[in-house]
Amino acid sequence: MKKSFNTLFATATLVAGIMIFNSSDALAQGRTRIGVKGGLNASSLFYDSQGATNKNERIGFHVGVFAQAPIGEFFAIQPELLYMTKGASADYNILGFNGKNTFKLNYAELPVLATFKLGQAVELQAGPYVSYLLNSNVNSNGDFGVGAGAINRDNFNKVDYGVAGGLNIYFGKAFIGARYEQGLQQIANSGAAKTLLGSAKNGVGLLSVGFSLN
Repeated sequence: MKKSFNTLFATATLVAGIMIFNSSDALAQGRTRIGVKGGLNASSLFYDSQGATNKNERIGFHVGVFAQAPIGEFFAIQPELLYMTKGASADYNILGFNGKNTFKLNYAELPVLATFKLGQAVELQAGPYVSYLLNSNVNSNGDFGVGAGAINRDNFNKVDYGVAGGLNIYFGKAFIGARYEQGLQQIANSGAAKTLLGSAKNGVGLLSVGFSLN
């Protein structure tokens, strides 16, 4: 896992470096931003497992860094490296056994977003993301018992990917943002994860606050 995480981090650094290098002719028109961001997540798992009802979001968080390289006056590329919590909860009824499971999936995530500037304060963003599963567990409360337990990461696709879109509003160097991400990769691939989640995919809404360091 450490090797894969280091690879993801190196990729994020390389992407940011390439974008900044390629935008050298545009720097006279706009300044490259480097900053930090974080905020709240409301995540869902889109799955149709039999016996799962009353599905609810998992409220979590994200935190990380970003770099925004201008390419012209009204366009920029923004790579980010984030720690992301995802998952969801659902009631179960399996062969007469009832309870509630809360799935917790935590990722290192790399979005690369095309950024369209509407004046000096508003940005529209869209683009792909790829993320790496760091750990997974489930909290249970019901006839099968109460407590938290790890789900073998080998039961999951460790790499998730999808598309993201949203907007930022700047107030000087500070900003607030809203974004939605839809996963395109099935989360589970075998074992207990596949039994419980079927063809589930990640979906998450983000509310962020951030600050440009330059």
